[in-house]
Amino acid sequence: MNVSQTIETEEDLLSCLQIKFYHPQQSCRALYSLLPLGSRTRLSADDPLRFGRDSQSCTFSLHDPRVSRKQLALFAYRTSHSPDMLFTIQNLSQRGRLLVNGQALGYLERTDLPDKALVRFGEYEMLIIRESGEAKASFEVEFEVLTVPPSREMCMYEPSVTPVMDTGSRVMNSFPLQLSAVGPSETDESLMCHS
Repeated sequence: MNVSQTIETEEDLLSCLQIKFYHPQQSCRALYSLLPLGSRTRLSADDPLRFGRDSQSCTFSLHDPRVSRKQLALFAYRTSHSPDMLFTIQNLSQRGRLLVNGQALGYLERTDLPDKALVRFGEYEMLIIRESGEAKASFEVEFEVLTVPPSREMCMYEPSVTPVMDTGSRVMNSFPLQLSAVGPSETDESLMCHS
């Protein structure tokens, strides 16, 4: 075996994970300020890709106190049946569940990541799309922020707040409704930004 076959070259096509984030309050909070948005980052395939709020123990951090210190991890692997680099996803949060295309993962549970996956935790939605490549030792990630929830496009949308039925009356069940000076009792995603 000669050296040119064993060393990964710049010409090798790298697998890439396109990771697209959405959060209902992203327009008024700097949730993604620690992510390298708009550029590809090359990573070693033998190191897990960790997400969470702890920038010391995670590869990429989210600037949000409601995110677990270590939220989730992606692991690269290969099989003898395919030249593609594949990935698994693992829930690292002890207090929150992780949904992958609707399948719930408990603490330390993992599953194979399909070529296109909708990952949810808290109010976050991550659309992860895998582009295959031939390189064996590294892969790339590219981050983007979406303006609409990816679950809507994938027909998996579940509003985070139960809708309020408008009865047209200010009295419900014989009790007068308490009108708040804060605003409407319905939730509109464009009005959800609070400091």
